[in-house]
Amino acid sequence: MGSNRITLMDGGTGRELLRVGAPFSQPEWSAKALLEGPQFVTRVHENFVAAGADVITTNNYAVVPYHLGEDRFRRAGHELAALAGRLARAVADGAPRPVRVAGCLPPLCGSYRTDLYDPAVARPILATLLDALGPSVDLWLAETLSASQEAELVAGMIAARGGGAVKPLWLSFTLQDMLVPGEAPRLRSGETVVDAVSTAARLGAQAILFNCSQPEVMGPAVTIAARTLRELGGLASEMKIGVYANAFVPLRVTTAANAELSNLRIDVTPAAYLDWARDWVSRGASIVGGCCGIGPEHIVELGKLNAA
Repeated sequence: MGSNRITLMDGGTGRELLRVGAPFSQPEWSAKALLEGPQFVTRVHENFVAAGADVITTNNYAVVPYHLGEDRFRRAGHELAALAGRLARAVADGAPRPVRVAGCLPPLCGSYRTDLYDPAVARPILATLLDALGPSVDLWLAETLSASQEAELVAGMIAARGGGAVKPLWLSFTLQDMLVPGEAPRLRSGETVVDAVSTAARLGAQAILFNCSQPEVMGPAVTIAARTLRELGGLASEMKIGVYANAFVPLRVTTAANAELSNLRIDVTPAAYLDWARDWVSRGASIVGGCCGIGPEHIVELGKLNAA
């Protein structure tokens, strides 16, 4: 692979599970398939690999008490997360080309819910996921982070685990959906992109990404991230930048992601998504994929980013 090749991630696993007919309901969301139809999870991973994904993400985003409930997570959380890891690992190992498995470390107290985040509550949940997924994954993907403190806990606990070579860490932040004219994009906590990038660099992340936000806000965030990494210099200048946007209609500020089945935009077609992705790459992104509502057909189109 050439050094300028764009790394392609997969798309939104939850929506693809729904599309292929997997068991699916709230509040379990994508975890329902682990409980009642793991073969559908395998099919979705295979669909994204066939579409060209270089990285597939374990299907345990909803394996947290916020979706499963406290009692069921306590009883079955480790088992379900471990299953998610094994399913992704099997598909990656059976792929006709190298495919990496990203271990999903989701928002531990609810997507977008910075008001609910409590490190004391999050810590044992994260410990369960790290232990369950560890044997199966190639890298850690802490995603849909709304605040820097969430990244701090993840990086700290991964480092504390030790045990030989620490797997690479990708930190992915979610942004406010609506850009205020004349203002730079911000995390859902209100922190700046500069804050997030500086935190990721200090924590030794291999990549900083932006996900689960509108495609339109991603370009400005990538520009700020690239500039900040250049200014920080040193090892920070080697960090990768990634984007995987969603296809949601803009969400109400009070809405938690996946608290309900959100409507999708009709204009986020594969061709339109490729146009956005080309802009992100021109600004400095080298990892591109999709979040909620972005399917294998979009990833196929993203393959044109690597066309000769």
